[in-house]
Amino acid sequence: MRIWDLPPTKLCRPHLLAEHRELHAIWTILTKNKKGYSHHPETLRWKDKLKALYLRHELLVEEFGRRNYSHKSPLDKKLATGRSSQLVYVDRPTEQKKILKRKKCNCKV
Repeated sequence: MRIWDLPPTKLCRPHLLAEHRELHAIWTILTKNKKGYSHHPETLRWKDKLKALYLRHELLVEEFGRRNYSHKSPLDKKLATGRSSQLVYVDRPTEQKKILKRKKCNCKV
């Protein structure tokens, strides 16, 4: 489970789509008090930062549009509470770039 802290424009198709899927999972865990993955470090870093998570989702949706991908799963903006920025990392962005480079995918890092 991972929400990247890199611009969505840098992500290859599989990583962009996977992040979107995982973002929705984290959103559901936090907004509906679901148990599964509720103690995962990636989930915990978004606790009390649903506004920041919502804004990340909007960036992903913008990138979907640029790539002519369909998007049909908006988040409820009324639930976007808490901090609007995310400064807590599981892996810092510089390390995230290294992780993506090792994957030898088409990410632009």
